Amino acid sequence: MFNKYVTRLFLVLCLILVSATSLKAAGIAKPGLKEEAELQTFIGEVEREKKISQTLDSFYRYMPSSKVDAQSGKVGLTEAGAQYSCAFRVFDKLPVEFLFKQEYIGINNSTVVKLPAHLVGVSMGIETTMPFFNFDKTYFRVGVYPSFFEDDWTFDSSSFRIPSRLFIIKQPSEKLTYVAGVAVFPDFENVAWPILGLIYKPNDKLTFNLIPDRPNISYAVNDKVTLFTEAGFSNGEFEVDKDNVKNTKLEYKETHLGAGIKYKLNKYIESSLTAGGMFNRRLQYKESLGKVKIDNGAYAEFRLQIAM
Repeated sequence: MFNKYVTRLFLVLCLILVSATSLKAAGIAKPGLKEEAELQTFIGEVEREKKISQTLDSFYRYMPSSKVDAQSGKVGLTEAGAQYSCAFRVFDKLPVEFLFKQEYIGINNSTVVKLPAHLVGVSMGIETTMPFFNFDKTYFRVGVYPSFFEDDWTFDSSSFRIPSRLFIIKQPSEKLTYVAGVAVFPDFENVAWPILGLIYKPNDKLTFNLIPDRPNISYAVNDKVTLFTEAGFSNGEFEVDKDNVKNTKLEYKETHLGAGIKYKLNKYIESSLTAGGMFNRRLQYKESLGKVKIDNGAYAEFRLQIAM
């Protein structure tokens, strides 16, 4: 099975390199900076003022212990994660971005269902954006993310997955951007999820960024302070050991909605504080080994972003 994943990854990387070579030979013009800058961290920048740019995005989310449905006991969760990205151009034309992402979920459990103390995920990825044939102001973006999802830091080959996403970006104007595509998760219960959304910026202060994975509406009070409301969800699967059962799957699902404030310390550092509610939370084993449905509760999140 591991060889199957490696073969898939090799074929995708070959496709990206072939695309880069084709762009060099054809001399396709570079997309504009102003439109792509609105796509933020999710779809990346097509144009970079620097030859190499780096970003670090980290967060910590705290969720107090909540009761569970039809059981005694409580479950409390904490989440933390960080993503480092490095973007540059191949042949001065094709934008490529390498990513490294780590996520951690700590579990404080007092129910009768045995749960691991923590869940971890580690991913590396490569993304690129290219013009979509000869369609005006239309681009195609593809990304692959070899990953491990489990309850320890051993990184067994059985927990190896290669999620990917492919989508089209259409920019009819500087104020409006459409995104449509699909995210693919091989060997997960939900193999594919649609990617649909838009970014609309009617003026310099108000932005509607309604695309996964962090849809938000923001209002810039001034150059340093921004108010926002945002939503998000988790739909992860982790390979864990439970009693005598090895390599079973534990699913973690949640939806959250909150509001917060963002402060830009300088052109390199930005931080934000968010508070809101958590909904539809559950931890569930796939082989009918038990589940906990966690009651709705509150959360608080601190995020720090550094651009270099």
